[in-house]
Amino acid sequence: MAAWCRWLTVMIPCRTLAGLFGLLLAVAAHAQPVGAPAAAGNGAGADATGQAATADDRAWRDTAAYPFAAWADTALRLELVAKAMQLREYCANRRVPDDFVRERLRRFSALSGRQEDCRSLLDY
Repeated sequence: MAAWCRWLTVMIPCRTLAGLFGLLLAVAAHAQPVGAPAAAGNGAGADATGQAATADDRAWRDTAAYPFAAWADTALRLELVAKAMQLREYCANRRVPDDFVRERLRRFSALSGRQEDCRSLLDY
């Protein structure tokens, strides 16, 4: 057997063990400390305190300072833009029946949450 082949058969298991050890360290770093409190309250006093804290601080989910919108909001906007572009084509094509266009606009209005017509599609 060639020397490089023997070196390769020794190094592959070593790399695997080193990778597993690194993975173990990463998992251990993210583990909850032993002395950390549990997520659930232990008694009625803890529940009352938690309810009082949420009643006082209703802005805990305020995302106004986020520089970017949430992924779901961005995906919804992109979906509405794509549907609006398709509806604009339907509005511009005189061969598409008016009843079909009105039905599609009604469905799009339900998705967008506002009354839509062929002119309002220019907003997208």
